[in-house]
Amino acid sequence: MHPFELDVHTHTVSSGHYTHDTVTDMIKYASKTGLRLLGISEHGPAIPHSCTLSYFQGLSMAPSMRMGIHVLYGAEVNITDFSGALDLPENIMKNLDYCIAGMHPPCLAPGTITENTDAYIRAMASPYIRIIAHPDDVKYPVDYPRLLEAAMDHHVLLEINNSSLAPGGYRGNTKENDRTILELCSKYRYPVLLSSDSHGHSHIGDFSHALSLIREINFPAGLVLNRSANEFLKLISRQR
Repeated sequence: MHPFELDVHTHTVSSGHYTHDTVTDMIKYASKTGLRLLGISEHGPAIPHSCTLSYFQGLSMAPSMRMGIHVLYGAEVNITDFSGALDLPENIMKNLDYCIAGMHPPCLAPGTITENTDAYIRAMASPYIRIIAHPDDVKYPVDYPRLLEAAMDHHVLLEINNSSLAPGGYRGNTKENDRTILELCSKYRYPVLLSSDSHGHSHIGDFSHALSLIREINFPAGLVLNRSANEFLKLISRQR
């Protein structure tokens, strides 16, 4: 049985890179691990070879219970400029179960600390953004106290991305950035979300590198939102 109940940052073959696994492959694996809730969050259309708008429009017809597991259908939406513009329109995002917002080099070249922080904060103003993806990326330096203050104001979660912390990860050495995020969340008693960022089934529910850092700094276990699928669902359903 998996020690946590959910992983909501995962990608299938539809995101266009690193895997041939389908949604069905992902659900089969997640069900075997004992997760209660799996989120599929394909990259938005600004990522080369990723999903089109019609893909996201069709997700409202996908079944929410499969193989004994609750499945959410979301998107990892791309921030495309420093005003916080997003690559999915509101009329599509509002019909998804949740949206994650992130910055990726193909969609937005890194800016200054102020520009990057402003872009995240302005993206949070969208009522459909519930999570900020890998805000630890060393290519996109951030003012973390400002970012957390805005996250608390908008009821948005900051992600601790296990893929970022893996040795040789392409986001650079993110450990100190993740440590700063965790220390701020601990100070203000604000929950964090662990994410595998699994491309394909092989890393679904794998938070091993994130957990090593959490144990190292003695981060409060009660602030790890992955412990409760019900609490996560309450948060993303809350009106903003």
